[in-house]
Amino acid sequence: MRLRKLVTAAAGGAGAAALANRTLSWRADPLEPALEGYQGTYRWRGFDVAYTEAGDPEDQDVLLLHGVHAAASTKEFDQVFRQLAQTYHVVVPDLPGFGRSSRPPVNYTAAMYVDFVSEFAAEHTDDAICVASSLSGAYATIAQRQRDVFSRLELICPTADTGERRGWLRALLRSPLVGTALFNALASKRSIRRFNERDGYFRQASYTERDVAYQWQTAHQAGARFAPASFVSGYLDPDVDLGEELAAVDVPVTLVWGRDAKVTPLEEGQELADRGDTRLVVFDEARLLPHAEHPGPFLDVLFDELTPIEEQ
Repeated sequence: MRLRKLVTAAAGGAGAAALANRTLSWRADPLEPALEGYQGTYRWRGFDVAYTEAGDPEDQDVLLLHGVHAAASTKEFDQVFRQLAQTYHVVVPDLPGFGRSSRPPVNYTAAMYVDFVSEFAAEHTDDAICVASSLSGAYATIAQRQRDVFSRLELICPTADTGERRGWLRALLRSPLVGTALFNALASKRSIRRFNERDGYFRQASYTERDVAYQWQTAHQAGARFAPASFVSGYLDPDVDLGEELAAVDVPVTLVWGRDAKVTPLEEGQELADRGDTRLVVFDEARLLPHAEHPGPFLDVLFDELTPIEEQ
């Protein structure tokens, strides 16, 4: 209902929308790196993919893959990145179409992201431990099945199904005037706060206004609406049964879940763990982002699981 109202309002106020779009584009500053470390660029299929790297290159590689939503970026891992880099060689890309990576008006698809994960991992890591959240967890699982690029998967609330495909919605959001206005409404600071409070975090104290400001900035870079247009219309959902994919991978897999997750309820995690024969770690008082909300306990779990790999 809210989306329908936004569509109607955006379509009915074309002149005001054009003015608002220009005003918001002027207010958005160039996006600064969310993480401290070496800032690299990976040229991939016409994209300039930004990534951050830290830690000793001689240490075990860890690849961090952020989730997918309107304001997604590597900032998702800012609570765990530096501590991980004290022990591991950590590489974190902004997925194509998000963060500081380029955002051309191509048709973003799940298959494209699976290919990116496979090729970026092969180029920048060696048998990496992959920590991936939300849809990126599905991309990493498929990439492992296809190219055997990881030594372990740590998946945070992974999913392969966010809703039915709606071509009309993707076309609308990609349109220059109405689409920009509609996306600006969906990615307003008010909407970002609502997402954080309702779906992202269990406690409002787990994020700050600086986090909201960064999310707003990344959602208002040039071309920011194109990848999310495919996301909200279902085109970034891979056409796989994630439980079957998890059961078929040949490396250790752990699922990490927030007990109070709403977007991907714990029941889904329990079912995936049963079908994939994987370990399930549940964090109390957490929703979609237990690694951001409880970074210390999350790292404790991760370090405990990775110790046997170090000793082999």
